[in-house]
Amino acid sequence: MMESIGGLLGAPFSGWLKDMTGDYTASFLAAGAFLLAGSLVLVTLPNFSSCLGSSTPSCQETAREDPMAHPVPLQPPDGGWGWMVVLAGFLQSALVFGVIRCFGIFFVEFMGYFGELSGRVSWVTSIGIAVLQLGGPVGSTLSTQYGARPVVMAGGFLSGLGMLLASFATCLTHLYLSIGLLSGLGWSLVFTPSLASVARYFTKRRTFAMGLAVSGAGLASFAFSPLFQVLVDTYAWRGALLIMAGVSFNLVAAGALLRPLELEGNVAAPEACWLPLQALSSLRRLRLACHGPFLIFAIAFVLVDTGYYVPYIHLVPHARELGFDEYQAAFLMSSASVADLCGRVAGGWLADRLALRLVHSLTLWTILTGLSIALVPLGRSYPLLMGLCICYGFFAGALVPLQFSGLAEIVGTVHIMEGIGLMQMIESAGSLVGAPLSGWLRDMTGDYTASFTVAGAFLLAGSLLLFTLPNYFSCPMDSTAEEDAARDP
Repeated sequence: MMESIGGLLGAPFSGWLKDMTGDYTASFLAAGAFLLAGSLVLVTLPNFSSCLGSSTPSCQETAREDPMAHPVPLQPPDGGWGWMVVLAGFLQSALVFGVIRCFGIFFVEFMGYFGELSGRVSWVTSIGIAVLQLGGPVGSTLSTQYGARPVVMAGGFLSGLGMLLASFATCLTHLYLSIGLLSGLGWSLVFTPSLASVARYFTKRRTFAMGLAVSGAGLASFAFSPLFQVLVDTYAWRGALLIMAGVSFNLVAAGALLRPLELEGNVAAPEACWLPLQALSSLRRLRLACHGPFLIFAIAFVLVDTGYYVPYIHLVPHARELGFDEYQAAFLMSSASVADLCGRVAGGWLADRLALRLVHSLTLWTILTGLSIALVPLGRSYPLLMGLCICYGFFAGALVPLQFSGLAEIVGTVHIMEGIGLMQMIESAGSLVGAPLSGWLRDMTGDYTASFTVAGAFLLAGSLLLFTLPNYFSCPMDSTAEEDAARDP
């Protein structure tokens, strides 16, 4: 009965792709991708790699006694293997957001090759980011049921496969499906479980650990921006995407570092129950959407995300329109990425040491990020534009670790996996419309002035919404607040 959904939609969907693209290339690529995705879901079955197909007690006991599979400390260790989990988070942020940020290099190439306007090309990256965030609950639910390790490894494979298929694209629709849908799905399976694993391993140094984990995006962006420009100049955009696919497959290795950690308060699923319907029971945690502080926090970041990613996509084309060559434009992105790296580490380190409440620091960095984006159109000279990009990079980097640490305070450590997943899904609305809206404004006005101004305004609006969080203007939060927020209703 359940299979009938796929049987019903498969052929009409392939026919629709043929009508949209003019041939069956996308139809067969998408069909093959669906089968590969289904095979990856089978890999997540319990004990898939050991004692496959056996139901004997000795086999189940062997799986149960594996210390790498089920270590059982009751409290976050605040170190130890947690630093390897931080390394995994660093690699995922480098190979997910480091790659996403460098798509501005391909933006100009796609516009020229396909002869499309800025608004339509912007959907390639926006769909990928939106699927990344929209699929957050899928990643968190699968990780809760099967563990973060197999889910992240499967996501790494899908992200690389999407890049690989994109190198054969003959129209924008192919890019929407390969980079936007397939790679985006892979990123969603990587991002949420990786960050949630870091949050589960740390308490006292959580914000600093999160800052280190997400700093990979800044370092990778610094290296990838000029590297991808060289690859495009040497191998054209198709060859560059093939190399990016190989780089993305390294996410599989990063996922292998995520050793499971059982915390006090976790509810273990019965080992013998592996049916997919059992995994869906984790969706009961969608009750978080009715939790007032969580809902305010998530909506605030819908507004923030509407403008946050705009410079990553439109900064390079904006610089090219101002008359700077492709390497000068790429260096702007690299400089912002170095500042982003410094901001992520500094933001997490300062938050753990300053007397300011976490939410106050988060609001400050969000306001500064919005102002720096809104002022980008004033940078008509290269030094001034460089200075604005560096400011944007530092401020934007500093708010990232505070966002996820703040979420842990609201929903509690035990529910951080579900909290990040649901929040990412809600945020996807802003990520989906942000870049296309900016591209549309550019097409309507002839330059990027309105695009960056409106993007900055969205971040300022999101920071104002944070002021409405309960007890925002009160003294620092009581130590029991996290327990109260995390308690089941």
